[in-house]
Amino acid sequence: MMPLPESTTSSALDEETARSELYGLLAQVYYAPPAPEWLANLRLAATESPAAGGFLEEPWRALVGVARELTDVQIAHEFDALFGGVGKPEVYLYASHYLSGFLNEKPLARLRTELDSLGLARDEAMSETEDHIAYLCEVMRYLIAGDDVAVANLTRQQSFVATHMQPWVNLLCDAIAQHPKAHFYTAVAELTRAFMSVEAQGFDMLA
Repeated sequence: MMPLPESTTSSALDEETARSELYGLLAQVYYAPPAPEWLANLRLAATESPAAGGFLEEPWRALVGVARELTDVQIAHEFDALFGGVGKPEVYLYASHYLSGFLNEKPLARLRTELDSLGLARDEAMSETEDHIAYLCEVMRYLIAGDDVAVANLTRQQSFVATHMQPWVNLLCDAIAQHPKAHFYTAVAELTRAFMSVEAQGFDMLA
């Protein structure tokens, strides 16, 4: 089941579930080419929220629309063209690249220190470093949906996003949106940008 782009009820629990699911969705599409079954579900997803005018409604509609226009093979080839290949990718998905200009730099070291404080460690089966956008989205999903309230709480979420995502995610979105080979991932980038804006507004209300 594909998550709706934003909660359509006033329930705080439903809203947190929707946030967690959207972080999970972004983690999936940034980590690997979307699976055919996943894309099939996306193409069948509702594109209108019962609460009209939601900030994420338009970028969500655009994502579903472009998924319907492209084939599974085209989307997989786009992922490989942008983020794959041997050597330097067309678009980097790592925080260190945008924050320091190099991979495996101080931003990654700071992130690893924080992950250690959260009791989190990279799965050895994962080939990417922890500052990959997909990994950061998975951490946020844990901080929203995890059972340990000492770690999974709004204060930790706000700090993690402000420190490890907000300083660079829009730069990533710009790099994708400006790339001539990006079509499906332009829509992914614009959904990411809109979601990060919603997250920032929500955290500002806590201040």
